[in-house]
Amino acid sequence: MADADYPVYGKIDGPIVMIGFGSIGRGTLPLIERHFDYDRSRMVVVDPRDDDAALLREHGVRFVQEALTPGNYRDLLGRLLTEGEGQGFCVNLSVDTSSLDLMKFCREIGVPYIDTVVEPWLGFYFDDTLDNAARTNYALRETVRREKLANPGGTTAVSCCGANPGMVSWFVKQALVNLASDMGMDFEVPAQEDRQGWAALMHKVGVKGVHIAERDTQRAKKPKPLDVFWNTWSAEGFISEGLQPSELGWGTHEKWKPGNAHGHPQGCQSAIYLDQPGANTRVRTWCPTPGPQYGFLVTHNESVSIADFFTLRDADGNVAFRPTCHYAYHPANDAVLSLHEMFGNGGKQQPELHVLDEHELLDGIDELGVLLYGHSKNAYWYGSRLSVEETRELAPYQNATGLQVTSAVLAGMVWALENPNAGIVETDEMDFRRCLEVQLPYLGPVEGHYTDWTPLTDRPGLFPEDLDESDPWQFRNVLVH
Repeated sequence: MADADYPVYGKIDGPIVMIGFGSIGRGTLPLIERHFDYDRSRMVVVDPRDDDAALLREHGVRFVQEALTPGNYRDLLGRLLTEGEGQGFCVNLSVDTSSLDLMKFCREIGVPYIDTVVEPWLGFYFDDTLDNAARTNYALRETVRREKLANPGGTTAVSCCGANPGMVSWFVKQALVNLASDMGMDFEVPAQEDRQGWAALMHKVGVKGVHIAERDTQRAKKPKPLDVFWNTWSAEGFISEGLQPSELGWGTHEKWKPGNAHGHPQGCQSAIYLDQPGANTRVRTWCPTPGPQYGFLVTHNESVSIADFFTLRDADGNVAFRPTCHYAYHPANDAVLSLHEMFGNGGKQQPELHVLDEHELLDGIDELGVLLYGHSKNAYWYGSRLSVEETRELAPYQNATGLQVTSAVLAGMVWALENPNAGIVETDEMDFRRCLEVQLPYLGPVEGHYTDWTPLTDRPGLFPEDLDESDPWQFRNVLVH
């Protein structure tokens, strides 16, 4: 089944059901073909749109053109996932379907499951009857956490395993190990699920916080037309999360909080949200190629989960240490133009949404990593610097942004097959070394870079600013007011 040049990581002896066949689904298909032993005739894609039906026919993959809804998902998926002998696998790469409901059903019938986001049913993101707290990723994540606590163990369901959330959680652990080694510390790498051990290590290293620091420099061959939203990954997904409240994991070193910031009375309480959209909230950050840059503080599951995972508690259960953690995303320039156009029009999305594929892009890289800051070496960025040119050589049907996601899906599937009864897991709880081992061949250069930049470096100085000069890494200095 798989090309002999690629390692086959495991056998899937039942149906493979992929939900959604957008840009990430297209890119994941060839990786599944390369790296798993399975029966091609037993793979099926479910999607309400038939944009790529011809591609699926070319690959011999059955296509069901139907939208999953609260009323039909159990019947439709039940038939597809239990057809014939063996244990299947559900790969959920869709929008507008409840990740929680799908993972609960898959575990009920004993089928491994993976997704890239805690996605709600259609209508959630733009429901004006919900308050902002209810529209957060914190609230969505808490629904999965409650299910995990109520029904521990059982068939593995991997939650939020794309590039970010997903891969970046493995990067944080690797970066932390690198930092501790570079500092000459005497330490042991904690077990994958040892939350307190990892939190103690981060605290010992002196990390105050983490930026998921990304710069996408991929350029289109043609200029973006008016009234079209261009992006290098799901435009629907980016708009949805961009219009959610801005969210961040809230660290114990912070002395100041924005006036429109709110905490959560229930749950893990690792994060806060702002009463403003994430894709219209700017922060200062740093990536190797551009150096200092502005990023958008868009809500992401990893902002909450990383801050939660690395929370250190004392003997009485009180929080002794927690890092600040948030996304700091500079998307491709065409996506930035699309955002300005959308917010300039009152937040009304363009009538046409488009993902730039590898043939429409001239050049550029997606530089996606984690910036661990506040320690004695100041700041350390560790991540992938994958170019679209290299992506074309590594795998078909995707750009650099897509391959960072699809290769993480591959790694998550491999881990799930190797750990079939792990219950519901987030990527923070998985074996970062094994997952990166699977993913690294698809990530281009993966590098660590130290920098002496801080949010107080090279500010214009022409206007008064309300700064905290006693600690450069206060969120007060990171947020663009």
